[in-house]
This record gives sequence, C-alpha cells and structure tokens, in this order.
Amino acid sequence: MKYLVTGAQGQLAREFQKTLEKLDHTVAAFDKEGLDISDSRVVNDKITGHNPDVVINCASYNLVDKAEEDFDTACGVNATGVKNLAVSCKNKNILLVHYSTDYVFDGTKEDFYTEEDEPNPVSKYGESKLQGEQLLKQETDNFLLFRVSWVFGEGKSNFLHRLSEWARKNRTLKIVSDQVSVPTYTEDIVNVTMFALNKGLRGMYHLTNSGYASRYEFARYYLEQIEMDNLVMPVTSDYFPSPAKRPYFSAMSNRKLSQALNIDIPDWRLGVERYVNLLSSKSG
Repeated sequence: MKYLVTGAQGQLAREFQKTLEKLDHTVAAFDKEGLDISDSRVVNDKITGHNPDVVINCASYNLVDKAEEDFDTACGVNATGVKNLAVSCKNKNILLVHYSTDYVFDGTKEDFYTEEDEPNPVSKYGESKLQGEQLLKQETDNFLLFRVSWVFGEGKSNFLHRLSEWARKNRTLKIVSDQVSVPTYTEDIVNVTMFALNKGLRGMYHLTNSGYASRYEFARYYLEQIEMDNLVMPVTSDYFPSPAKRPYFSAMSNRKLSQALNIDIPDWRLGVERYVNLLSSKSG
C-alpha cells in the first residue's frame, strides 16, 4: 500500500511513519514546507505525483490561544486545507483519513460525548476544526474522520513533555483540575487507525483511550510514573487566564469505534505507562 502523510514533523505523523515503515508500506511524508495543505494547487500536484492509496492528514493548526486572534490562519489549515485534500482525494478515488478534536464540543453535557451529539465549540480553534469536519463531509464520502483528545507521544509538542520541563525546574506545580477529557496515546491512535483501515471502515468515530481524567490527574499520574516527587496542586482555569475558553468536560466515548472493530481500546493510564517505558528505553 502507498501512503501519503501530511504534517510530518508532528507527534502523530511521526508515529505513523514509524509504524507504516515497519509494516513495509510505501510512505511519502511531508511537513508544511513540502506540502502546505492550505494551497490547493500544491495539494493537487503532490497527490497526483505520488498517487497514494490512502492520505493520512496529520497537519493541524493547534495553537488554541493563538487561533483566537489568528483565525484565518487556523482555518487555512484546519478547514480549507481539509477541503483541498478532500477534493483531490475524491477526484482520484483515494481514501482520506483526517483527525479532529474534542474541542468541537462545549463541555456542558455532563456525560461522555458520542458521535450523535451536536458540536458547539467555545473557541476559534474548535470552530476551525468543526469547519474542517463539515467541509470533509461535503466533498467526499470516502473518508475516515477520527476525533481525538489530549494527544501525547514522542516529541516536544505535548502536555507531558512540557510538564517534564516544568517539573525539573519547579518543586511545586499548579495544574488545572476543571478541564476533563481523555488523554490519548499516539501509538494507540495509529494502531486503531490501521485496524480500521484493514477492516474497511468509513465515517466518523471518536478515537480515544478509555477512561477520563482532569489535567491535574493526568499530570500526577505521569509524574508518579517517572518517579518525580513534585508537589502538584489543583487550581481552576481562572488561575491561568487565557484568550481561548476550554470546555469543562469534553471526554468522548469510544464505544461506537470499539464495537465496530470488536476491540477494547486501552485505558489512558496504560498509554502513559507505555510512553514512560519508551522514554526510559531511549534514555537508557
């Protein structure tokens, strides 16, 4: 199989490249310099030139606070970029795999969000990602759309890497306790995506690890696993004023996907443990 992966420098794209190469698939991976998905001509040229069986879109503008003032740039990647990929893929009958976010929800449901729940983003970032979902569905029906949340994996652009840096410099850490979702490990996202591709799945699904946690619980569990004894104090979001509003409880249910594939997706804690083991093996 031939795969084209966008957003090559990101943690999810790197995990895909590693897995696809292990499975002996042909992979063409491009960062923004090599493939700016907001440019329809570039998108069409690259997809025509490589003619993949599957395009996996890991390119995303995910600067949540910056999107409040730079909405056009966010939409260029998260909405227009998705449309450009969808149009080119449809013209050549190529399957497009795309990733969205729990931030399309407002966090007020007081239960796990399902695929049937109505999105209502409370930030410009969430709005740009929702527009991407809508444009994808308008342009093609040959797609797999996965909503993911609180993604962590190898690389520096995730909460756990930043937490490690803070923990090394500060004995006491203040972490918000009133934002709750599902931490989700890149390795599990990739493994489940590949399984879904093998099963011929199409449509929209929530792809998260199982369980749920606040940022505070997530941080404490990780620090315990790496055996750091920082004092972690829970605070409310008001303690760290930010331009973008975050949803309170945006945890999504992965039941629809689990049932469609007849699998159990691991708990987020197991994801953290495997991530820590990976870091240990690399540093050791």
